[in-house]
Amino acid sequence: MERSHTYNLTITWTGNKGTGTSDYRAYDRNHIIRAENKIEIPGSSDPAFRGDKTRYNPEEFLVSALSTCHMLSYLHVCVMNGVIVTGYVDHATGTMAETADGGGHFTEVTLNPVVTVRDASMIAKANELHHKAGELCFIANSVNFPVKHTPICVVEE
Repeated sequence: MERSHTYNLTITWTGNKGTGTSDYRAYDRNHIIRAENKIEIPGSSDPAFRGDKTRYNPEEFLVSALSTCHMLSYLHVCVMNGVIVTGYVDHATGTMAETADGGGHFTEVTLNPVVTVRDASMIAKANELHHKAGELCFIANSVNFPVKHTPICVVEE
């Protein structure tokens, strides 16, 4: 049985400095991301593309979406397999290549989760379950580049 889910967001450009897009340098790339009953998220473009470095950019959101989706899928498969996770931190990285026409694409994302488990007997299974989580991750299943995993598993002190 296939179910569908719809996600509604409103993105509002806030970067008109008075003359709109009259010139490449005449406007800011700033915007606000909104969803009902949630806090607003200030966004911009990457600083390399005249964005505000204090705001998140779409490329960071993509890496974040892959990382958080993997984490949530991973926690689920751990529960289902008796692996007790007590901590999880991911230092995710994404690589994007620019093309000559001004476009670009991601070439890969690498997730580097450090997972803390309750007992040393869980380490092998905990490491193995990253593969299953990758298969289940909605976002990873939606991209056309590799999402790699280089996990480290430690035992709770």
